[in-house]
Amino acid sequence: MSENVRPITILIAALGGEGGGVLTNWIVEAAARLGFPVQSTSIPGVAQRTGATTYYIEIVPVPAAALGTRRPVLALTPGIGDIDIVMASEFMEAGRAIANGFVTPDRTLLIASSSRFYVMDEKIAMGDGRYDHKRLADAVAGNARATIVFDMSATARVSGSIVNAVMLGALASCGRLPITADQFAAAIRADGKAVDSNLRGFEAGLIAAKAGQDAPTADGKRATGDRSQVATMEATIRARMPAAAQDILIEGVRRLERYQDAAYAQFYLDRLAPVTEADARAGAGGRLLRETARHLAVRMSYEDVIRVAQAKTDPERRKRIAGELGAAPGQPFRVVEFLKPGIEEFCQILPPRLARPILAFAETRGWLDRFHFGMEVDTTSVTGYLRFRALARLRRYRRGTWRYQEEQAAIADWLALVIEAAGRSADLAMEIAECARLIRGYGSTHRRGSANYRLIEMCAIRPVLDGRLPFRQGIDAIASARTAALVDPDGDALQRCLDALEHESMRAAAE
Repeated sequence: MSENVRPITILIAALGGEGGGVLTNWIVEAAARLGFPVQSTSIPGVAQRTGATTYYIEIVPVPAAALGTRRPVLALTPGIGDIDIVMASEFMEAGRAIANGFVTPDRTLLIASSSRFYVMDEKIAMGDGRYDHKRLADAVAGNARATIVFDMSATARVSGSIVNAVMLGALASCGRLPITADQFAAAIRADGKAVDSNLRGFEAGLIAAKAGQDAPTADGKRATGDRSQVATMEATIRARMPAAAQDILIEGVRRLERYQDAAYAQFYLDRLAPVTEADARAGAGGRLLRETARHLAVRMSYEDVIRVAQAKTDPERRKRIAGELGAAPGQPFRVVEFLKPGIEEFCQILPPRLARPILAFAETRGWLDRFHFGMEVDTTSVTGYLRFRALARLRRYRRGTWRYQEEQAAIADWLALVIEAAGRSADLAMEIAECARLIRGYGSTHRRGSANYRLIEMCAIRPVLDGRLPFRQGIDAIASARTAALVDPDGDALQRCLDALEHESMRAAAE
């Protein structure tokens, strides 16, 4: 044996519940069956999607029998710039491995899923806090010697497996290990747990990795709504709407039909008719329509307890969970939902005449953010499932609820500002349309975002529309104020920005 034989190093970054430890055991088992010296260690991650659990494996690609009396000393932790294969079950984790120096262009094969499970910083952002996918993709392409990237989550879902088996299939396809696909499959069989589903996932990952693309996906079905009406709306969009906005409009129609019904989707298109005309008059080429349609679809599908109940009882969700657990057909499992609704969540589904006095009373006493009710609901039990189904069936009454009427009135005011601004400038209208990013979620998050929007409307949007603020200064002020509100949830940055705007306006008036 050559004196220069060095171990093959593998670093795995997997999220909780994805079977990273099982994947590690399969790799170690396959190597050990061939007589290769192998060692693995793990570092647990943390909760709430702030980091993955990492697993580190070293395999000496020479049978122990060929080493004679010599025994390799294997490392317990990965070394920066010293990793041959990095595996990530989620795209952000691939980025983190790159940022930590484990992926290098002279050495590392990066095997990663293109799917995303958003981290806490992305979820708690006041606006769209998602990390730029293109930046991640560029980092992956520019820092690895070679890559195997496809949507492993979707591949696992379609194959009825979980992502660890798909990752093993991708590893088996790479040719970097002295272990064949059959030998990896034998390790799955030797494990003896959910063998059939794990082998399906393994084969799906092997095929997808070799093909360089995602495995074929199952046909999705819309659970509700009149498909013929939606098809008619989609055909109308393709025939009459600007090409730049068509994809967003079609997705908006589909989203709102699922959320409520076909009539609600048509209401969405009706609301956008004046925006379409304003876009044409402003010469925006469909840009204003596209961005307004995107934000309008999100605002009209606001989160309320009815929507939560719809999501929790969706049959596709149960199938997905069963696949992630590796449950055999007919095998029972429990799903317990942990909820903490407050006074405002309960009032969402009440008629306005009942909700408003309750909310006013609670607000005067400071109860809105203080009183919440912890609940644990087993949605796999008959009673738990029926509780959520009863809430979901309130969808037909959503138009009569307090939250619906509040949201629709606020949306109408925002659209009116966009249309009014388009008469002055497409750029101004675009900035106002983007302010919809401030309003999201429910409870204190929704109240804070709405309050920030109203401040910007009062101090920047209205002054420029009324001519009290110079046109170009007003556009910059709206953009700056919106950015300040998004980066600082407490509102301090926004207040400083608005104070500076007021000071500048007073100085300009004095001059």
